[in-house]
Amino acid sequence: MNFEGQTVLVTGASSGLGRAAARAFGDAGAAVVLNYRSNDEAIDALGKELDGMGASWRAVKADTGDEQAVTNMFKTAVTHFGAIDIVVANAGIQADAPSADMSLDDWNKVIGTNLTGQFLVSRAAVRQFRAQGVRGTSPAMGKLILMSSVHDRIPWAGHVNYAASKGGTAMLMKTLAQEFGPERIRVNAISPGAIRTGINDDELQGENLRQTISQIPYGRIGKPEDVASAALFLASDMADYITGATLVVDGGMSLYAAFADAG
Repeated sequence: MNFEGQTVLVTGASSGLGRAAARAFGDAGAAVVLNYRSNDEAIDALGKELDGMGASWRAVKADTGDEQAVTNMFKTAVTHFGAIDIVVANAGIQADAPSADMSLDDWNKVIGTNLTGQFLVSRAAVRQFRAQGVRGTSPAMGKLILMSSVHDRIPWAGHVNYAASKGGTAMLMKTLAQEFGPERIRVNAISPGAIRTGINDDELQGENLRQTISQIPYGRIGKPEDVASAALFLASDMADYITGATLVVDGGMSLYAAFADAG
């Protein structure tokens, strides 16, 4: 798990899964491009952590749902580091409501970031991988990892925009993998289950925590580091023969624990 000589771009790096992935890659020797949309203080704090590891990093503020912003982000990253070897397309948002009450604005906002943003980042990544060719730091020309969710396969009432965006991400990943595999560009996805982050920490308490754990055969809530480890593996040469795959990191949640005693 040594990524020295490689550069990774992580979108949505200011918190949660993106922050953990950025730290993991930095600790493994990669130069890290930290994309974020608004939280300057969080990125500054993460940058200090990376400094403490001896990792090279550069922060780039950009809305991944904006085409020109994504283009400029990649240009800035390549100007600074010379190349991009790994992209972790992680940025995502929620705007929840019952389907009958959901506004078109909330639908478009989530689809725009979670699905259109994934497409824009993926397209820019492929273009950059092609432009730089196989650099010799890895057998692959480039490695692209899309952050999905177990809700790319499990329906989620009250979150129709989010579930639809993740279902779209699953098929986006597979299509990209099919299209660009012949060029030695590997495309995979990670589907996390219940992961404790700053966003949901208040919700994962008391009875809610017990109820959630009851749906997880492995018996615990996931940590951002669980997902970061999966990203390291998929970006590594150990996974060089893996493309078009979704690595589910959910402690067995998608096994439908409620049916365990149904006979």
